[in-house]
Amino acid sequence: MSRLRADLLLLITALVWGSAFVGQATAMEHVGPFTFTGGRFLLAALAVAPFALWESRRRARPLSRRNGLITAGIGLVFFLACITQQVGLQVTSVTNAGFLTALYVVLVPILGAALWRYKAPGIIWGAALLSFAGTFLLSGGNGAALNWGDAIMVVSALFWAAQVLLVGKYVEALERPFAIAFMQFLVTGLAGFGFGLAFEADRLSAAAFAGASFEFLYTGILSGGLCFTLQSLAQRHTPPSDAAIIMSGEALFAALFGALLLGERLTPLAWSGAALILIAVLATQLGPALRRRDLRDAPEEAPGLEDRAS
Repeated sequence: MSRLRADLLLLITALVWGSAFVGQATAMEHVGPFTFTGGRFLLAALAVAPFALWESRRRARPLSRRNGLITAGIGLVFFLACITQQVGLQVTSVTNAGFLTALYVVLVPILGAALWRYKAPGIIWGAALLSFAGTFLLSGGNGAALNWGDAIMVVSALFWAAQVLLVGKYVEALERPFAIAFMQFLVTGLAGFGFGLAFEADRLSAAAFAGASFEFLYTGILSGGLCFTLQSLAQRHTPPSDAAIIMSGEALFAALFGALLLGERLTPLAWSGAALILIAVLATQLGPALRRRDLRDAPEEAPGLEDRAS
């Protein structure tokens, strides 16, 4: 695959993920957040199942019980990330949801440093302050204007960061990315439906599912199953810096589709906050990547290069 084609696939993925926020919001006119999350990810599990089966047949040994429990644990974190995002969308706007969810990119290295003592580049701490300022401006320059849905989106971003760290820690060791994806979707689908039956039984009906059928299919099969596959394929053929820039477009697409389909609007002050969050996200990914490239391109005779790199 050419780099241009890989970048195009990532752009399509970011577009679908951004537009999926609209589907997540409108679906709750018909079904509850737990029910929608359950149905959406059971469909995603069905979409990824053939890839997971193909992957399993290429491996000589099945997953051990321990590794099966690890993937189920990752699935539980994935469920918490998804359901907090879905619950928050009952109150906050699609635009806010997109930009606040993007905070997970900044939170990944911070959480990694706190839990596993990963060394976070210095730029991360500046990006964290920038994202905090952006969140304040996104509320209109008044922190009190942030509703509980916005607060839950920040919690969701924290769970997304934990999920990214766990996948990064185990996907290479297990060498089964599709199995991990399938287990995440299956655990989230079953947990969502279970809680839906317990807490949203009054909203369960054939008419409700029919009313949200498009949202189920779009966010489940396209946003979940297909886009995961596209991302997995494309990121093998494009540099991480390119992927970071393109994938950050998810927040911008969320704002675009929120404006086009739901009539959402941001004030100039809120747009400046969204811009700060986007800059923080890009800085988190591009800063270390650019530094590594500078070190690779530096002349070998540059004095003290090894010391600076360490």
